[in-house]
This record gives sequence, structure tokens and C-alpha cells, in this order.
Amino acid sequence: MSVRSFGYPRGDAGPARAASVAAARAGVSIDTIGEPEEADLIIDALYGVGFHGSLADTLVPWTRVDVPVLSIDVPSGLDATTGLVENAAFYADATVTFQAAKTGHILGEGPERSGELFILDIGLGEPRPSLMLCEEIDAPWPVRTRHAHKWSVGSVAVVGGSPGLTGAPMLAARSALNAGAGAVTIVCPGALQPIYATMDPGVMSRAIGAGDRFGSDDTAAVLDAAARYDVLAIGPGLGSVDPAFVEGLLAGWDGPVVVDADGLNALTGPPALRRTDDTIITPHAGEFARLAGGVASHESAARLAADTGATVLLKGNPTFVTDGDATWVVASGGPELATIGTGDVLTGMVAAFAAGGLPADVAARSAAFHHGSAGARLSRSAVVTATGLAAEVGR
Repeated sequence: MSVRSFGYPRGDAGPARAASVAAARAGVSIDTIGEPEEADLIIDALYGVGFHGSLADTLVPWTRVDVPVLSIDVPSGLDATTGLVENAAFYADATVTFQAAKTGHILGEGPERSGELFILDIGLGEPRPSLMLCEEIDAPWPVRTRHAHKWSVGSVAVVGGSPGLTGAPMLAARSALNAGAGAVTIVCPGALQPIYATMDPGVMSRAIGAGDRFGSDDTAAVLDAAARYDVLAIGPGLGSVDPAFVEGLLAGWDGPVVVDADGLNALTGPPALRRTDDTIITPHAGEFARLAGGVASHESAARLAADTGATVLLKGNPTFVTDGDATWVVASGGPELATIGTGDVLTGMVAAFAAGGLPADVAARSAAFHHGSAGARLSRSAVVTATGLAAEVGR
């Protein structure tokens, strides 16, 4: 084993200086770093969590050597606070870090650069983290009692449907049933109801009016049709509608509501989300930017949640779930979920979990976690489609 040094510790004292002296006295060969050379393993201990900026030109060729890499704390070249890489960084096969995962291991290029992550406890205690990483223990399912019946375990009304987008509400409805809701109805424009009546015998449907799109004057009828249900899920396949329709539903509905897709696009701004009851929104980055007027990030999602009182589930890889106080990172999903309709499946899951009695933030992060896990499982045996994913949720 030999050591290639990019520099020596500054000063005459300190642990780093003492370690370099001890290594030299033990006969370890320490040479100034130069051009890459043959090796069986590279242990990357160049920089720690304080690194910012670009790797020096001398170091860049070493990041391209085709041998296994073990990185200490973070792969050198990776910003531990953002997961960003300016010019070059190591691709580690494994990374050993201390006390807790760093933000940069989870965000940006961190997951690809870090490889398998090992976390070692070095006795620093448990300070409040900047982000919480959602694992299975943090993602409960609603529990059914022995005396449960279909109306006691949670019911969901999905409000959506428009020409060319009839599948989206059905995906959300099937997903809600597979995630444990006891009763699910699609509340749809009247002209589309015959389609839903023949798509799935387990999903009920309710026609509103005679047209193929909702209008602002349909608000009262929708609220009346959904009155028996625990949670309202607004947006799947809704199409272009008058903002007064969606905002009227939010103002008139007493109970939890999940807003997604065209439901979000119809809102005139964040004030519409300020309600007494639980509100969960599930935007992707584009929908978030239109609604909040800024770049989508976990910081801006937390600000929106704090301003409105809504729980924000910001979809992406990773997904962030925040109530404005705590922000959770959900990294269970992967690129296999990048297919049309998977967001509708997530909406149904969130609604079912909220209807089953989970608090809004728990329902959102639990649904996001199990949505990603279902996609990962399915991808091992088939190409992931929204229809397949909705079925996998129930497994």
C-alpha cells in the first residue's frame, strides 16, 4: 500500500499532522500525487464534508481510473451540502461516512457518486438533522381493526375526468382501493360516467351534469355527491377547468383533501390552499413552479408549506415531503417511475392513507415511500406502467 499526497496538514500540531508523521514512521510510502498509476483499489480520502468548488486539475485524472473506489465521508469533488459536482468527482463503489448521511449523499449526483453508503456511529449524539430520510419504519400503513367495515377503514372520492384523460381518475381510484380504502367513487362529468361504469366493477362512479367537463357551477353538486366520503382527491384527468371550480371545492369541503395535476394547475395562487382541514398537494417541479412562482426545491417546498399550512409532496428523485417544520426525503423510487400515470397512482395512495386515519404528513411520506418501493419491485420482473404499478401497490 502506498499513499499519494496532495498536500500535508498545515501547522505543527493536530490529529492530521500526527497521523501523517505516524504513517511515515511506520514505513508507509508517501509520495506527492502525480499521474494515475496501476492499483487494485483507490481509497479516496482527499477531502471531507467541507469541500466546495472544483477539484484541482491534478486530481481530475484520478477520478477516471477504472478500479474500485472506497471514499471516506463523501466522494472527493462532491459538495456534501448539495450533492452537486462542478467539474469532476470520484464514482465510489462504497462510501464510509460518520454519524449520519449527509445531504449530498441523497441529493443531486450523490446517490450515483456514493455507491453503497456505510454510516458509522462515532458518538456525536443525535442533533436535529436538516432532512429526514424516510425508511420503511417511518412509513406506516393504516391499521384495520377486527370490527372494520368498508366505510370505517376510509373512503375516497376522486374528482376528475375530461375527454382524452378518462384513465387518470380510474388509476387513482384503483390505487386507492389497492392501498386500503374501503370505498372509492369517481365523481365525473355526466357524459363520461358510462365509461367509468364499465371500466372496473369495484369502482363506483357518480355523474355530475350532462357535459364532458366540469364547470364552475358544478361545485355544489360535486360537494353533495362526495359528502359521505372521508377524503376528496381533486385533479386526476381534470383537464382545463375554471379556477373557481377547484377553489370552490377547497373552500367548501370539510375534511382532508389531496390536490394533484390539473387541480393544482387551476389554482390562482397559494392562498387557495389555506384551509382549516388537512390539505396535501403533490406537484412535480413544473406544477410547483407555476403555483409557487419559484424554482422547486426542498427549501421552497418547506416555505410554501409553512405559508399555507398544506403538506407539500414534491415529486422527483428524490421526493420531498414537508409540513414546513420537518422535511422528509423519500428515495425509494427510481427512474422506472418515469412513465405516464404513476402520479395518479400516488394520488390514490395518499388519499387512501389519509382516509385510513394517518396524519397528512405521515400519509404523504408513507404513500411516497411505498409507491417507490412498489415501482422498484415491479421493475425487477416487468416494465413499469401505471396500471401494473396500481396492482403492485396491493401486493
